[in-house]
Formats: sequence, structure tokens, C-alpha cells
Amino acid sequence: MKEFDYIVVGAGSAGCVLANRLSANPENRVLLMEAGGSDKNIFVQMPTALAYPMASDRFNWGYHSEPEPCLDGRRISCPRGKGLGGSSSINGMVYVRGNPHDFEEWKEAGAEGWGYRECLPYFKKAETWIKGGDAYRGGDGPLGVCAGNEMKLNPLYRAFIDAGIDAGYPETEDYNGEHQEGFGPMHMTVRDGVRESTSRAYLRPVLNRPNLTLITKALAKTIEFDGLKAIGINVDIAGKPELFAVKKELLIAAGAIASPMLLQRSGIGAREDLAEAGVPQRFDLPGVGKNLQDHLEVYFQFWCKLPVSLNSKLGLISKGVIGAEWLLTKKGLGATNHFESCAFIRSSIGLKAPDIQYHFLPAAMRYDGTPSISGHGFQVHVGPNKPRSRGRVKITSADASAAPSILFNYLQAQEDREAWRRCIRLTREIIHQPAMDRYRGDEIQPGAQVESDAEIDKWVRENVESAYHPAGSCRMGTSDDPMNVVDADCRVHGLENLRVIDASVFPTLPNGNINAPVIMVAEKIADAILGIPRLPAAAVAIAPPLEWETQQRTGTPVRVL
Repeated sequence: MKEFDYIVVGAGSAGCVLANRLSANPENRVLLMEAGGSDKNIFVQMPTALAYPMASDRFNWGYHSEPEPCLDGRRISCPRGKGLGGSSSINGMVYVRGNPHDFEEWKEAGAEGWGYRECLPYFKKAETWIKGGDAYRGGDGPLGVCAGNEMKLNPLYRAFIDAGIDAGYPETEDYNGEHQEGFGPMHMTVRDGVRESTSRAYLRPVLNRPNLTLITKALAKTIEFDGLKAIGINVDIAGKPELFAVKKELLIAAGAIASPMLLQRSGIGAREDLAEAGVPQRFDLPGVGKNLQDHLEVYFQFWCKLPVSLNSKLGLISKGVIGAEWLLTKKGLGATNHFESCAFIRSSIGLKAPDIQYHFLPAAMRYDGTPSISGHGFQVHVGPNKPRSRGRVKITSADASAAPSILFNYLQAQEDREAWRRCIRLTREIIHQPAMDRYRGDEIQPGAQVESDAEIDKWVRENVESAYHPAGSCRMGTSDDPMNVVDADCRVHGLENLRVIDASVFPTLPNGNINAPVIMVAEKIADAILGIPRLPAAAVAIAPPLEWETQQRTGTPVRVL
């Protein structure tokens, strides 16, 4: 039996950060375990090929929800990364920290020390922003962040931003800086034209450290305990059982689906959930697997009247040319995720922060890269980002290879259905502004005939998809709430030497993609584990938009449908 000071379960967005930071001290013996394999694959590394690893069993666990009651019983895809880098190796590479008020919300929910001013220094610590550091952006961190091709290769990116301005919304130069609200360029985890997963940013540069051990194809089965103290992890490596002992702490960083599953297989959770799976309860922690949240989105598509969209680049020959240019230069259309402009808006009066997010794509296409139409088009991926609905994840068996039962309860809350109605109507209004007139053709979907509340509700139920941001299933908060799983330092309530560090600890979803805040959480907790004093809180203002109580946007729209 091998013993390590720290064992990290999961080499994903959080696990690679932890392995890097903890092994920086040569006295710490660190084991990083990953159930998947290597991430060395051209389709993982090439940003434009993002659909391929997502579609591969090699890199994706390929989970699905149970039939969702409020989505007409549809089972929704829930991809999770498998292999080094985890979901940062299969995601869309969009870099969004969230709105400052999201982290104030965490603090108000009982996550002491997680307000925006406390989190900002760790966002900065993680990042090298291509334009350099400032009060909000990091200039020398491990994670490279850029803005793709700076919107230079397609005029539709700028037209979308101008349409937002026409509609009365502000323009923001940096939504990860002082002002998230508004229309502006999108940022992505791409460095020198290559996907910047946490494996590439954090793990690969330190693999030669003698005190860091990496084991792949290692499926964590159960946590080994001595009373209420975690002392090791039972693992299956190529069909062979192994037990690794931990001297200091066991750190679970397997993600919002797999982390609660590992706790449950180890007897930690609600008695009824464990009994259904045939697992005896070791410790009653009913919040394990509860509070599950996710973002939903739709593809809002239009025909494009001018032949400027990327639909002309979706054929095999064009893809071959793009791939060849990328292989030779790491530049061009192969070096971007194609989401180069975006927006964050408030859906109604009385909101202090945006709750709707737009990813603009200058093509009408499916996620797998195939065209939706014969001709030219464009689309926005859009959805409300502050859902009220909550779901759960639970094991179905004591077998670590068995798929979980996942139920998000999408659109269960009436507030979520109302948010979608506002979202559809606001999106139409934006795209119908003068800046889009020369490009905008007829609406492909939802279709102009989808107008009433009932029609919008029906179309959303039938067409909405996950944005792949599951979180909250091991919620952070104080121990006086039985549904909280970890404390403000991510230590599991009531147990020793055990932490959970990934998106599962989020009390609520931030207004944006979740990879950046997961990395921030891991950076912040790495300091806590090592006993390093917290970075000083940032001296920045957190202000709501002007006249937020009486206005939904900053200016008067040029035209309202």
C-alpha cells in the first residue's frame, strides 16, 4: 500500500490546479488520479474541432438525465470530461468568470470569504490575459486566455455588438473586468492557437516533479475511513483493486456528477438514496447530490442575406484547408471556438446583474459542426443563467462503473419558464435592430409564428438543451443547514481529512460558463490546504447598473418589436 500526503481524485479543471500547487512544495508527496487517459489528441488541441472530443467515448462519460418532467419527458445529454484536463479538454473553451454579484450571492448564502473581492485575486492568480494584467485581469498566471481572432475574420461579430447598442444596451470592452453587462468580444481558453485545458496549463509543466505521481485509468471506488477520518482511496486500475493511503488530506475533484457519487458509494449521503443503491450509510449528510443546477440554452437561428457566414466553411474541403493552416501555423479559423462576440443583459427591471448570456456564432449549424441549413445563416446560443429549479444526482449501484441517476428538474420553477419567455422576446428585438438589417433574413428557429406564452413554452420544452454547466451537488455553506455538504474551506462537514473541490460546491450558478470559477475555487482552496494566508481582498467597487430599479437597459432602443 502506497502512502501520499495528498491524494487528488480527478485530473480535471480543479484537480490539475491542485496537483500543481500542492506539489510545488517538494516535501509534499502528491498523487493525482484520473479515471480516463491521456488528452494527447489533435481534436482536443485544435479549438475549432471542439465537437469531436465531446462526441467521443474516449473523452466523455456520456451521461444522460432521467426523463425530465417539464421537458415532455426528454432525456437531456450531460457530457462530462474523461481524461487529463477533464471537462476543460472537451468544453467550448469560453472564459467567463461570472458577475461580481454572483459571488456576493455565495457569501450571502453562507459561503463566508467567497465574496467577489475575495475571489478576484484568485481569478487573477490563475490567468495570463493576452492583453496583460490590470486591476481585474491576471498577467502571469498558468492559464492562457485570449479573444480568438479578435473578431477580424467575420463582420457578423461586430454587427451583433452594434445591434445590442442599437437596442439600448451598453458596450463592454471586458466582461471579465469592471463591467460584465453589455455587448462585446468573447474570451476563450486558447493559448498560441491551442486549447488551454488545465492539463496543458497546470499539469504538463510540472509532471517531472519527483514528488508528483500521476495515475491514469484509475477509477475511484470508495473512500477508506478510520472512524470518521478519511485515510485512503480504493481504486480499480485496469481491473486490479488498489488501496492508496493518505497522510494529510483526500481531495475529491471529480466534478458535479462524480464527486457526490464517490461520497455516496462510500456511505456518505441521505439514508434513502444509499439504501436504494444497496450501500450502508456511514455518515448522514442528506445534501450530497442535492441542489443540482444547470444552465439551459437554445440555438436562435436566422438566415443570412449576404454570403459572409461560416456556413461556406463547413464542407470537407474547407475543413481540410482550415486544419492544414492550423497544423502549420496554429492560426486562422482553426485557432478559435468561433464564439468571438457575446452579451450579458438583464431581462427585467429590478435586477442588479445580468441574467441572460449570449454566445454569437456566425453560422447556422449544429453542435457537431454540421450545417443546419443549405445556404448562409447565423445564430445565438442563449438562455437565462440564474435558474431557480433544482435537481439531484444519485448512484444506482455500489458498482463504480454504473451510470448515475441524474434529474435536473429543468423548468420546474415558474420563474424559469417566465425567464425563457423574456429571453426569446428580447433576443428577437436585438436581432431586429438596424445593425443587423443588411444581414438578417427570416427567422429559422423558433420561427416568427412562435409568439404567445404558450407557443414559446412549447418550443422551449421541445428544443432546449443543456449548456453543460452542472453544479451545486455538494453545496458550500455552514453546518447548521443540513443540505450543505462542505464548509467555506471545502471540508466535508462532520468528517476529517476530506474535501470536495469542484463545481459541486457552488451554492448557486454564476452568470456564465463555469470552467473559470472552478479554476478559481481550486486556486483559493490550494492556499487554504497549504496554510498560506489568503490573498488580500481586491479594493474594487461592486455597483449595480445605474437606475437598475427603474430601467432594464441603459439607453432607449432604436426599434422595439
